[in-house]
Amino acid sequence: MSDRDLGPLSPRGAALDLLEAVLRRGRTLDNAIPDHPGFAGLDGRDRAFARLLTATTLRRLGQIDAVIDAALERPLPRKTQGVRDILRLGTVQLLFLETPPHAAVATAVDMAQARKHGPHKKLVNAVLRRLGREGRALAEAQDAARLNTPDWLWEAWVKAHGEPTCRRIAEAHLSEAPLDITVKEDATRWAKELDARILPTGNLRQPPGGTVTDLPGFGEGAWWVQDAAAALPVNLLGDIKGRRVIDLCAAPGGKTAQLANRGAVVTAVDRSEKRLARLSENLGRLGLTAELIAADAVTWRPSQLAEMVLVDAPCSATGTIRRHPDVARLKKPDDVAKLAGVQDRLLTAALEMTAPGGTVVYCSCSLQPQEGPERIEPLIGAGGAARRDPVKPTEVGGMKELISAEGDLRTLPCHLPEQGGMDGFYAARLIKA
Repeated sequence: MSDRDLGPLSPRGAALDLLEAVLRRGRTLDNAIPDHPGFAGLDGRDRAFARLLTATTLRRLGQIDAVIDAALERPLPRKTQGVRDILRLGTVQLLFLETPPHAAVATAVDMAQARKHGPHKKLVNAVLRRLGREGRALAEAQDAARLNTPDWLWEAWVKAHGEPTCRRIAEAHLSEAPLDITVKEDATRWAKELDARILPTGNLRQPPGGTVTDLPGFGEGAWWVQDAAAALPVNLLGDIKGRRVIDLCAAPGGKTAQLANRGAVVTAVDRSEKRLARLSENLGRLGLTAELIAADAVTWRPSQLAEMVLVDAPCSATGTIRRHPDVARLKKPDDVAKLAGVQDRLLTAALEMTAPGGTVVYCSCSLQPQEGPERIEPLIGAGGAARRDPVKPTEVGGMKELISAEGDLRTLPCHLPEQGGMDGFYAARLIKA
């Protein structure tokens, strides 16, 4: 397929559609891709390019818009957002994806014509040609970390973690996340098979790119994809072989698989039957079993109290921006406030499901304190429903830096910098009073 073929099945055309779906219709990239009528018809290489093009544009959006504005003689009217999106895709190719300038400019001009922005073809051509000459120097002079981080997130992270750590977090978001893998057994063997490194957490890590289903061991169910940070909360339950564990908000099932693989008797609860079906498929591929229940975890109760409950709470997912750059563009402060109420109700339900002296592990893939320690503090202390059981370094691969002053798990995207970082995650272990 020619790069200049900008019909519905071109990778650049698909990227333009996906960008519009995220920025104007509030769709997540992971949801927009399967709903795109032409995406599945692209070959594997073109699908990968379309996704990379869209994700990198979202990852570098602040920088991209700043250099476009610098190259414009006058601001673009709001009604020409489609033209700006075409300029964004051209700019990201010129500055961050090593696309030959003639290809980036020519395909953008052709796309303007194909998408009924013909009156703006000359503008698209002029702006991108200018950025082909001057854009790299402009980008190198930018504060990339700050420009690509929405104000509300930057301010929240400075308050929670201090400005130096906030900057390191934002810098970590500029790179595509590697592929992390949890193996059922024999990590050393699969590290060799997959040409991967073994992290201190025990996970395997590969560079980003490629097709997961084509990798050795996927078809035979030897492993599953799971960020190194996301794999840590299950460690806080200790020895779970033969013990009953309830996994709330379980889908898509990475933690369910961990629990089952370690010999727990697992009840996985999720309100979405569609997501549970995917979980069931994943467990089937892995040869693992769990009881699956479609129910609202806030109101559902087990027939008998559990020894252990894991709550992987719905959250703003700001800890996953390096892996899902659309999160930074879609989430707002109000989302954090609304989700805090859901998290409180889930914590209350989890404690009600747990026998006295039993363990509740609460976790969220968020960097916001409102979705982490601020949800825990009201439950502990004198007369509280639970007490905190501090995390031990041995439970997190010996990495003391992943344990907060209060004794909770707190991973940041800037942890493991030499190995490619990790998702931001919070987890607290509670013992029911």
